[in-house]
Amino acid sequence: MLEFIINSFLWIFALYGVYEIIKNILYIKAFTECKPNGTYFIVATKNQEEQIEGFIRTLVFRILYGKEDIVKSIIIADLDSTDNTKAILKNLEKDYDFIKVFDWKDCKELLTNIQEIGVK
Repeated sequence: MLEFIINSFLWIFALYGVYEIIKNILYIKAFTECKPNGTYFIVATKNQEEQIEGFIRTLVFRILYGKEDIVKSIIIADLDSTDNTKAILKNLEKDYDFIKVFDWKDCKELLTNIQEIGVK
């Protein structure tokens, strides 16, 4: 009798796991087909050496493993930091190919060009 109960629970957990896997596969397939363009994040930083890595890694974790929108790129504009923020951001840029680090002037030019061209 005890063996039957244990086997029943194992089968229930196994079936539930298969159900969750199929649900996630269908969700990912439907989600990528509905939103092909994606979203762009722009983050401005200045002298955030102690908090910036945790913030960006949390954002990346939510994007990669959460149910956030499809993110094409994270643009980080460094506003002339006097601490080690730029070096931390450059290391994050090496780790993730969708993170781009710019100086504030370059980011302003990029945004001006986007406004002139128009977002499609």
